[in-house]
Amino acid sequence: MSRDTIKNLLEQIKKGSMQPEEVLDILISEPYTDLGFARIDDHRALRDNFCEVVFCQGKEPSQVAQIMEHLALKNDRLLGTRASEEVFQAVQQIIPDICYHRQARLLYRPAPGWQTEQRVAVVTAGTADLPVAEEAALCLETMGIPVVRLFDVGVAGIHRVMDNLPLIREVQVVIVVAGMDGALASVVGGLTHRPVIAVPTSVGYGASFGGLAALLSMLNTCAPGVGVVNIDNGYGAAALARAIIETNHG
Repeated sequence: MSRDTIKNLLEQIKKGSMQPEEVLDILISEPYTDLGFARIDDHRALRDNFCEVVFCQGKEPSQVAQIMEHLALKNDRLLGTRASEEVFQAVQQIIPDICYHRQARLLYRPAPGWQTEQRVAVVTAGTADLPVAEEAALCLETMGIPVVRLFDVGVAGIHRVMDNLPLIREVQVVIVVAGMDGALASVVGGLTHRPVIAVPTSVGYGASFGGLAALLSMLNTCAPGVGVVNIDNGYGAAALARAIIETNHG
């Protein structure tokens, strides 16, 4: 259930076409739906401004398909992260207009509606960080937030960052996606007053410890205004950027 749905129900009471008791019954039955293997949070959009996002990894394709089918009944925009090709095929049979980005492993269904004029830059240190970066970018676009993509501008060629500073400084939030030493987040954080969301990736040689080195580097940054999400968590960065945009927009 979305905020618009709630507003519509209240309007129906105001017009006299529905009784308060009828609306109350709807609201009582709506908080979640029990599918047996999953309890879907139908009120997520009321709290977070976006419906429940499905983490597909570890679930059977048929389970993801059933969850997404239920969400599609009440929400135009949909997201499913860490989705395999098999999961995509199962969901597509039920929701034909679902989209799939293989590199980002993302199921998404954008839709017309609310879109802010504020933008988010998604910046990567290298091309190998693109799967996580595209997850963040596509999640944002599905949520109604325009994205500026700046890829492969790592500190090994720091002039690439400097060349794109005007773009970085024009957006409202910057998401920096980096593996290896994770240094790009500190560099960008020191060059802009915008909020920077750092996303460490599992890209790197052995001593990167699957992204732990980048995570610790980002957490230890001395640049002000840098927040850090979990390793490879592009969706988490998008959700945080959306919250910042919503706060400023409101």
